[in-house]
Amino acid sequence: MASTKNSVVLVALLIAFVFAVISPFACAQSLAPAPSPTSDGTSIDQGIAYLLMVLALLLTYLIHPLDASSSSSFF
Repeated sequence: MASTKNSVVLVALLIAFVFAVISPFACAQSLAPAPSPTSDGTSIDQGIAYLLMVLALLLTYLIHPLDASSSSSFF
């Protein structure tokens, strides 16, 4: 019975020690100032360019079958 009580106390002390070591780091992170924005607008421009390229590709594939079907009626 005494060894069970000692092991419970040892586990409680170990948990308290781990909490005491980790706790200051958690508080230090929450008090740090927010980082400044790193985007200078180039990522936004690149995203818009990708969207426009996808739109052009979709329009090309949507218009192309209409053009091909009208020319194939002559053959």
